[in-house]
Amino acid sequence: MIKHRGFPGRLPSSDFQFTIRRGNPKGATPITRRERYADRRAPDRRADTAFVAALWEHFGDQPFERGNLDAGRLSWLFGREVLPATDPFDPADYEALLVLDVEAARRAFPTAFDPADEA
Repeated sequence: MIKHRGFPGRLPSSDFQFTIRRGNPKGATPITRRERYADRRAPDRRADTAFVAALWEHFGDQPFERGNLDAGRLSWLFGREVLPATDPFDPADYEALLVLDVEAARRAFPTAFDPADEA
């Protein structure tokens, strides 16, 4: 399992995890698409925005390996802002390649790309 050095481990001042410390010997937790409803709590939305901003800063629009990125956090974005980069795609593989759909991410999380808009 690749560890993405310099990637934030969590949202500051919160328990929202972005990375895992070590791989599970039984296999990676599968990434599944989770529905985001309009009434999600503000801290959950902030965590999603910060995670998208970190993905953009570290990988841009290039494919990246799942590695130590948290499956739960990826699942909130999977199928919309984060897409499989290969076909076939194994959602339970630490080496699976993903890609940030920049246009979809900009529509859903505009402040992740221009932090000056947050004020």
